Amino acid sequence: MENPWGICYYGENTNQEGETMAQSLKGEPGKSKNQRLRSYLVMQYFLKNADERHPVSMQDILLYLNEDCEFSADRRAIYKDIEDINIILYLLDNTEDGCTLEEAVKTLEKYPDEAFITSGGKNGKYYMSRRPHGIEVDDIRLLAECVYNAKFISDSKAKELIEVVSGLVSQWDAADITHDAFLVGRSKTENNKILSSISTINYAMRRGTADDPHRPEKITFKYQKYSIDDGIKTVDRRRGNTYKVSPYRLLINDGNYYLLAFDDKAQDMRTYRVDRMKSVSLTGEPRDGEEIFSTIDMQNYTQRVFGMFGGKRVRLSLRFINPLLDTVIDRFGTKGVSYSKYDDSHFTVSPEVELSEQFYAWLCGFGNKVKIIGPDFVIEEFTAYLDKIRGLY
Repeated sequence: MENPWGICYYGENTNQEGETMAQSLKGEPGKSKNQRLRSYLVMQYFLKNADERHPVSMQDILLYLNEDCEFSADRRAIYKDIEDINIILYLLDNTEDGCTLEEAVKTLEKYPDEAFITSGGKNGKYYMSRRPHGIEVDDIRLLAECVYNAKFISDSKAKELIEVVSGLVSQWDAADITHDAFLVGRSKTENNKILSSISTINYAMRRGTADDPHRPEKITFKYQKYSIDDGIKTVDRRRGNTYKVSPYRLLINDGNYYLLAFDDKAQDMRTYRVDRMKSVSLTGEPRDGEEIFSTIDMQNYTQRVFGMFGGKRVRLSLRFINPLLDTVIDRFGTKGVSYSKYDDSHFTVSPEVELSEQFYAWLCGFGNKVKIIGPDFVIEEFTAYLDKIRGLY
């Protein structure tokens, strides 16, 4: 079996016992053939069971190895394992800087605070004072929350991913992270194959190299929607006919994954919810729509498509109360949008939007805190929209 960290050792670098690191990692001759795994088990034990709040004694480590893992080990062997683990983790963390094995050994001898596994306190117990690659618990908590916040990741897949990232911290921190994440309720997709679909889409968009030739290609898929006939269920759009598109960009908005693609049937750019795509397949056909895609300003496009749900593009003037300035900037941004003071209590903004009933509904959410200034036909459409709603009651 190769060493578990994938490190190659060159030259005759030796430890204080006079043996090479490779020899040390493989264990002593005459021991169990699996004895060379001991250092790996010790490292995993520390990663999972020993943080600053939960230090472990030498007796704890020996008990784990001798009873749980059925490995013969003594204190001297564990001291050597800890020394080797510190060197290996330091080497891995500094590989990009060109750190050599010899430099790692000398650095840890000179600066013991750089070690990953340290001991201290009255009882001289051991713990992981820092984690590989500068990992912090807050980093893992943030990753966990991102996973749970992503609507395009199913509950079952989210739980799998959380288990993976939680393995980078101690079991106590992992329990806190998992508990915190599970408390946050999310509307999640039921499509468990979305990550496979994303992988296929990314491959279709990939531009190859001389060594690995590939040209961007079209994909096909079935696109689904909800139906209320015979209860809530998903059905295929276009009566089950296949969509064929040229994929250009994956977008994330409000926790959902979208594909921006040139649609063969519409001969225009369209966006598709990836979690509603099924049976995504490569076609081998070269991609179309390059010229149209090259004209798209992605920032403006996403603001229009995701912010206002589509419709006729119009530049209009709106008046808001001053406390809503942050909200309005979050919605429209500042690029290509003019803002000005109206009076001491109000400001005006002139965005370009796509008119739709969803946009008018968004305005209604602000009640009398917003007013359409112009153009006149937008005011007429908005009042007609209000009259239509009022007519329902």
